[in-house]
This record gives sequence, C-alpha cells and structure tokens, in this order.
Amino acid sequence: MFHIVRHLLRFVLLILLQVLVLNNIQFLGYINIYIYILFILSLPTQTPKWLILILGFLLGLIMDMFSNTMGLHAFATALVAFLYAPVIHLFVSSEENISLQPSVNTFGIGGYFKFAVILIVIHHLTLFFLEAFTFINFWITLSRALLSSGCTFLVVIGTQFFSINKSK
Repeated sequence: MFHIVRHLLRFVLLILLQVLVLNNIQFLGYINIYIYILFILSLPTQTPKWLILILGFLLGLIMDMFSNTMGLHAFATALVAFLYAPVIHLFVSSEENISLQPSVNTFGIGGYFKFAVILIVIHHLTLFFLEAFTFINFWITLSRALLSSGCTFLVVIGTQFFSINKSK
C-alpha cells in the first residue's frame, strides 16, 4: 500500500513541478525540460505492462490538458510506456527483473545512464517532431529535441544522485 501512495505522490508532484515551474521556463528559446517523464522511468519493473501504458497515457493526457497541446504529450508518453519493458530487458535479465525499481542504485551508473537516455531521447524526438509536424526545419527540430533531451537527462540524473545521497 505504501508503494502505491509513494508512486501516486510522485505522479502528482512531477505534474505540479512540470506545469507550475518548468513549462514556464524556456532556455535560449529552444530548450524545454520535461521532468514528468521521470514518473515512467521510475516505475518498478514488476508493474504490469497494461498499467504502465494506462499510466503513461494518463500522464501525457494531463500534461496535454495543462499545455494545450492536443495529444502530443499523450502520444509521446504512451510510446515511452510501451517501450519501457523492452528497454528494461536490454539491461536486466528476466531472472533479475523480479522487483527492481530502475535507479542508479539498481542498474549502476552506466546502465541507468543508457536506460534513461534511450527513453528520454525517444520521448523528446517524438514530442518535438509531432509538434513541428513537418520536416522542413528538420535540423532545428532535431537540435531542439536533442538539447532538451540532454537538459532533461541532467535533471533526471541530478534527482537520482540526490536520492542516492538521501538513502545513505
């Protein structure tokens, strides 16, 4: 029961942080940090796939309502939720996959780095290219997506190192 409350609290706090703070900040006119994706990245590996998909879609839909983006976040987040299990299996065998919560503690720095980068880049590329809905400014959209992915990744890693120091 405590785990459900903890994940629900994380869900609400990440949405509030994204909507109230990070949606109002844009670095250099190109870079947006989307920290709400951390919710999907931190779900336990034993979470059923259908629940991850529903939570991912719901998270994206809530972000769409606050951002007025008509399904962009819902699609990108649902895609990340769909790819969550296959990406987990790249780094953890099915025997070890019993009850892990992805973090630097469980995957190690290198493993978590790869796991987070893959899902964050997929999310951001999907989101930015759907937003542009054209390949006319391909390089600008690609640079925006990659720069935003990098900044989002730095914030995600920062929260991971904060949680490591907190647990010691």
